[in-house]
Formats: sequence, structure tokens, C-alpha cells
Amino acid sequence: MIKTICAVNEMRNIAHSRLNLQVDKVAVILTSPRSGSTLLKSVLASHPEIATLDGEITPFLTLTNNGFGCNSDSDAISSFSNLDKLADNILDDLTVAAKEMPDIGFLKKKWEKRLLLQFPGVFSEPVAHLDLMAALDEALNEIKTGGISEELALQEVILTKVFRHMPWRMAYYDGRKNTVGAVFFNEKTKLEEPPFVLPGLYRRQFAEQDAREKTLLFKSPPDVYRVGMYEQLFPNAEINYIHLTRGYAQSVNGLMDGWLSPIGFFSLDCSQIGIQLAIEAYSNVVEFGQKWWKFDLPPNWKEFTRARLEDVCLNQWLSAHQAVFASGVKTQRVTFEEFLLRPGEVIKKITDYLGLSEMQSLPEFRTMMATETPKLKRWEKRKSLLTNMGADPKVIAMMAALDYSMDPETWI
Repeated sequence: MIKTICAVNEMRNIAHSRLNLQVDKVAVILTSPRSGSTLLKSVLASHPEIATLDGEITPFLTLTNNGFGCNSDSDAISSFSNLDKLADNILDDLTVAAKEMPDIGFLKKKWEKRLLLQFPGVFSEPVAHLDLMAALDEALNEIKTGGISEELALQEVILTKVFRHMPWRMAYYDGRKNTVGAVFFNEKTKLEEPPFVLPGLYRRQFAEQDAREKTLLFKSPPDVYRVGMYEQLFPNAEINYIHLTRGYAQSVNGLMDGWLSPIGFFSLDCSQIGIQLAIEAYSNVVEFGQKWWKFDLPPNWKEFTRARLEDVCLNQWLSAHQAVFASGVKTQRVTFEEFLLRPGEVIKKITDYLGLSEMQSLPEFRTMMATETPKLKRWEKRKSLLTNMGADPKVIAMMAALDYSMDPETWI
């Protein structure tokens, strides 16, 4: 893995910058997994005064020797290595919403860097990397000559060219259809967690003046366990935190679906560290269930390697919000339920909190990171299990702390 990471870093060839010292404002979404943070971030990313990453910060932590297996045995990190290199990777990936497509050269480099994060063991090999670059040239030439300007169409052309000899890998991208029967994700080296994101089409490169003029927005559920990181990365910036919540039943239901998915949310191959999972209703149900941990690694995750799946998922929900409260940071709390029902009001609450101009219109909501077609009250498919879980005093206490009712009729 070390050899692969070195090769990826060399091929990505990220330039050093001191722009992190000029950054004026940062906003961080703190939340538990499966709480709607991807959708919320995608809406906020269309704001002209916000700069965001295409995905999450986690791959850059690994590339700079931070995180699990380096300076932590969970997602909690208190002391960071290579902060300058971590900041460089972040700044290189930041983009800002734009009305025009960027030039072809920028798109090619953006896609190369992203694909190296998604399949590092494949595209870091010299011959495969040459094939990747040729495929990108072919795809982008077709896009240019064909006048393709629609984002999804452009992404389809590029993915089809890049994966023409390994089409099954396309199933691991967010929003892909016909993934039933897909081979489960089993890459030897994992940097980005699937479902994979793709570079946005109508976004421009982060520039020097943006450091002073834009608010940098970050979202990654494990950030609840590393509060203080962004203060170290951007020492001269004002850091504001948004606490995004979702009721336990909806979150646990979404987590259970994600754990059972063959294509997404693979975070740690436990077989590489000598751990065999024995999680009831997971390890004995899916073929990858004895080796792959999914979603976050709370500090106590090893206590749940032989637990029931619903208890693993409940712990991921509880631990995340406990960490937010324990951090003591001031936050603006918003609920995902309110965002679904009244998105304009929630976005205004956030932009007011961050000192940004009001968004006059919101972009169309796209289905993101979904394991099945989104619908209200999807949690009811496990109604008995989840309502019984509500008798747990820890659940009752956290729901009260987050200002949720314990009446299932109010859960959407």
C-alpha cells in the first residue's frame, strides 16, 4: 500500500502553496453518516461565495500519512502529520461554481487526479496510467467536437472510455443504474470510499483571491472525531460549524442498507489488520461481511466487531452526535427532516449564519449516495426493530438532546 500511495502522490504532483494562510472563512458540516450531508453540501456548493471539494477530505488524509494505520486506530485524530501537504491537496481540489465549462486541460487533470484516488491500485501502474491518459484524451476530444455540455452526458462519455475494458468498475460510481448483481467492491488499496463522486462540470479552479473572498465548505461525517483539524489547516480563518441532525430511526435504517450494499461505503478492509468481523445480520449474510467495515470508525468501533448490525449502526449514530457535544464547539443546528420539507428556509438559516448572501433559487435536487429510491418514512420497513430500539435510554437521551420527539408518527 505504501508503494501505491507514493506512486499516486507522484502522479498527482500537487504543487505547494501557502494559500491556506490567507483563507478567511471556513464552514464545516458535523453529522453522522446517512444524515443527508451529501445532498445539503451539493445545494450549498452552488452558492457563488462557497468553495468545496469534489468529495471528502479522507483520501487526502491517507495520502499525507494521517488517519487509520498512521496516527490513529479509528477516525479520531488529535495530532496531524504533514499539515502543509494536507493543505496543498485540499486547495488543489477546491472549486467554485461557474457559468462556463473550464478548459479541456483543467478537466483532464481534474479527472486524472480523481481517478487515481478511486482506483489507486489500477491507475498508479505505469502502463494503466498511460492508458488512462489516452482514454481521457479520446473522451475529451469527443466531448469537444461533439459539443457535449450536459454534465451527466459528459461523465458518461468519460467513464465509458476509461472503463471500456473493466466496465464492472462503473457500478461503484454514485447514481449508476443497473447495479443489481454487481461484484462487491474489493480493491486492495482504498483511498476514496465508494460510491465515488465525479468532478463537477460547471466549476472553476480555486484561485488566490478566493482564499479571502470565499467560504470553504467541508463535509465528511468522520470530521466529528477530529474537531480542531481545520483550525490547524487554516490558522488565520474563522471556523464555523453546522450541526446537521437526523432522527435515529431514519439514520440507522439508512446505515443498515448501506452496510448490506455491495457497491458502497467500504471504509476498512479488516482482513489487512488481522480482524475477522462477526457482525450478526451482516457477516453471515453478505460475502464481504467478514472483512469490510463500513462507514465511520468511532473510537469504540472494535467493541462492535461481533455485535448485531443494528447495534453497530446505532453506535455510529450515537457516537457521532456525542462527539459533537463533547467537542464544545458552537454550532448552528439544522435537521435533515426540516431541509427536506422546507429547503429554502434551512438554506437561508445557514447562509445567514455564515454571513453569505441569500440564494435566490436552489438547484434541482439529485438523488445522491442512495441505496434505493428515496421516499419518506422508508425506515418503516424495519419498523418493529427500530421502534423497539427507541426504548434504549441512550437513544431517548440523545433524541431529547437533538430536540426530536419519540413519537414515530412525527418521523419522516
